[in-house]
Amino acid sequence: MRRDAVDEMDNSKGMVNGPSGVLTGQLALVTGAARGIGAGIAKALAAAGADVAVNDINPADETVAACQAMGRKSRGYQCDVADRDAVEAMVDQVEKEMGPISILVSNAAYSDRELFYQASMEGFQKTIDVCMWGPFYLTRAVANRMIPRSLATGPENFRGNIVVVSSPHAYKPIPGAMAYNMGKAAIDQMAKTAAVELAEYRIRVNIIHPGWTDTPGERKFFHEDELMERGRSLPWGRLAQPEDLGHGVVFLVDPRSDYITGATLSIDGGIVLPFQEMFRVKDRPAT
Repeated sequence: MRRDAVDEMDNSKGMVNGPSGVLTGQLALVTGAARGIGAGIAKALAAAGADVAVNDINPADETVAACQAMGRKSRGYQCDVADRDAVEAMVDQVEKEMGPISILVSNAAYSDRELFYQASMEGFQKTIDVCMWGPFYLTRAVANRMIPRSLATGPENFRGNIVVVSSPHAYKPIPGAMAYNMGKAAIDQMAKTAAVELAEYRIRVNIIHPGWTDTPGERKFFHEDELMERGRSLPWGRLAQPEDLGHGVVFLVDPRSDYITGATLSIDGGIVLPFQEMFRVKDRPAT
């Protein structure tokens, strides 16, 4: 791949430099983007030329300002994605104020860490509502606005993109995270089914599986030193940065990726590889 086609990250400034202009004229809606992975994705899309509607349940002023600093149109939209009526209203408001959505990135998530038989049902239900129903409400709302535009222009002339941020939790039964595991498994199947049903309208639907990512949310479960130490134990020797996920999303929605739909892109530094088994083999005495 050419050097100028690859996104680069300036870690000293926390800025993302992407293939400038490849998404010019497109409007992206990114959920859960006040911080962490969502913020990294929003900034990467802006760096690639897209205008960005930034959703979060909390104010997302910093992400909006970062996108605007790149010369893009950007606004913040507070909304709980677990509320179907609120999602529909938000999508209507975004399109009224900023124009038709051509890229949706469903990223908002919530998780507790409790054994299922001891878990608070309130927290368990909230995780399912945000992680499963939220992506469904968003995908349905945006698809129902993209389909008429595809029919009006002719599917051969229309391109829409939906990216669902899922997780290896979709297939790895991580203990203490049953609700999150369930939600992520469900949205993997949701996204693949949507990819089949929307293909005739030339709306591509793809999945991102992030690995262990250095985000504020991880501090809910780990102390700083513990988090960094565990990151060094991964095959790639570090935790993912939000910008790493942003690069992947830009790749998937790039018009040059037109033939990719229903795919799962793992950006995990090898976390799902059987590296522990490999190290055991390497450590065995020679015979």
